[in-house]
Amino acid sequence: MKKTIKLQDLDCANCAAKIEHSISKLDGVTNVKVNFISQKMILEAQDDQFDTIIAQAKKIAKKIEPDMVIMA
Repeated sequence: MKKTIKLQDLDCANCAAKIEHSISKLDGVTNVKVNFISQKMILEAQDDQFDTIIAQAKKIAKKIEPDMVIMA
C-alpha cells in the first residue's frame, strides 16, 4: 500500500532527512520519502501492517519535529 501524507509546519530539511531515515528502518516499510519543499511524506508498506506502521511513523515524526502537524 502507498499513501501520501501531508506534513504541516515541517521546519527544516535536516529534520525531514532524520524522519525519513528513522521511518525507513521500521519493519514492513518498503519505501519512504519525506519532501521538505512539498511538505509531504510518501509511505509504502505492507498492507497487513499499514495501520501499525502509520502510527509508528507518526510517533517518530513527532519526536523529531514536535510542532509539525501530520495530516493522515
